[in-house]
Amino acid sequence: MQTITTTDALEQFCTRAKAAPYVTVDTEFLRERTYWSKLCLVQMALPGKEGEAVLVDPLVEGLSLEPLYDLFRHQATVKVFHAARQDLEIFFTEAGVFPLPLFDTQVAAMVCGFGEQVGYETLVKKIAKQSLDKTSRFTDWSRRPLTDAQKAYALADVTHLRVIYEFLSKELRKSGREKWVEEEEAILLNPETYITRPEDAWERVKTRTNSGRFMAVVRELARFRETFAQGRNIPRSRVFKDDALLELASTKPVSLDELGKSRLLLREARRGDIADGIIAAVKAGLETKPEDFPRVPDEDAQLQVNTALADLLRVLLKAKSEEAGVAAKLIATASDLDRIAAGKRDVAALNGWRLDVFGNDALRLAKGEIALTASGGAVRVVQV
Repeated sequence: MQTITTTDALEQFCTRAKAAPYVTVDTEFLRERTYWSKLCLVQMALPGKEGEAVLVDPLVEGLSLEPLYDLFRHQATVKVFHAARQDLEIFFTEAGVFPLPLFDTQVAAMVCGFGEQVGYETLVKKIAKQSLDKTSRFTDWSRRPLTDAQKAYALADVTHLRVIYEFLSKELRKSGREKWVEEEEAILLNPETYITRPEDAWERVKTRTNSGRFMAVVRELARFRETFAQGRNIPRSRVFKDDALLELASTKPVSLDELGKSRLLLREARRGDIADGIIAAVKAGLETKPEDFPRVPDEDAQLQVNTALADLLRVLLKAKSEEAGVAAKLIATASDLDRIAAGKRDVAALNGWRLDVFGNDALRLAKGEIALTASGGAVRVVQV
């Protein structure tokens, strides 16, 4: 098991990878104690049953990952990942680079009928006809040295991926669905997917009340927490958790004495920079003018959903997903169906490949142009 620990060795491997049609890639990282993921290991494998497979140790002092990033920019070699989102976030955050062209086997598997959010282990069993030893699943990948068992576990995430990629890419070519996968991967390759702006952090906080003043304080507290967590590279929960944030937005402490009465705030947050930041955020929220209150999207809560139509759309979706051999949730979500049943048309299920598979018939059903009938165990579309 080769472990690359020098920039020269990495450059040599990446040069060989550039001559290959594809390279499989995976990472091991830690995020429990940091805001940004800490990259601890990169695994790569070249095509072929006995193709070269290597581990790259980014924790070695003096090792530059620039040869890897140069490979990512090399358009002639497909970069194959499974469930690539977290891997891509690491590379985008650290180097502002995306691996292009990209092939995500989890997305491809959903398009090929392997179910929703299908796991790597499942694909290894069903496609590669192998089993995985998961005893090293909970490894602290930042600790050195790695054992042979840990290295073998890490390499298995890219060696079996070769068989999976070749099978799925062949299936996609046969079905003509390559564009479907490309549409889904466009989201993964959009920088906005990975950018968290402190001023927008309040939108992720779930609240039971949407009163303007309360939400103004929530926004300022969430902004401070996000900025502080990013600046110190610590999890936002280490600053304060959502339940404490909501308590603070309700009690609105403007002094250390008032802050000390919080039931949910961590002890470390009752003093120092965090305490000062909380008090400043509360004051900023209280001073917000009504016209500057955050606008809470409440359109979906007020949708006039035709429940009968929504139920019919669910039946149609099930029938269409089975007919196409595609995971239903990949085609449309429950929220999509409710929005269509409420007359909304700015819905993902009514665009791109989804329009052909499901959307056109969904619109026809909404207009009363088609009906659904049961024939044995199957649901069929009939013209009205």
